Amino acid sequence: MLVGCAHKRPSMEYVLAREAFMAAREGESARYAPGYYHKAEESYRRGVQAYQDQSYNEAVDEFIQARLYAEKAENAAHIQRQKSGDEAL
Repeated sequence: MLVGCAHKRPSMEYVLAREAFMAAREGESARYAPGYYHKAEESYRRGVQAYQDQSYNEAVDEFIQARLYAEKAENAAHIQRQKSGDEAL
């Protein structure tokens, strides 16, 4: 019965979300794609909190959302930098 309650820690999802969020931060996504960036930041923060609370299923969901929003933010920021001439094609 206790085995059914055990949950695997979402290590891979945590790392992927953290790396995607850091890449979005370094790509100035907060400036060029603030909507996606802030959604990524909020999902990542909720994921970390859920992880600390050992709510691993919730943490996985939040980390996946954080990674997706961070990737969108980074891509949108890249496009906006190109359009504004801040980045070479």
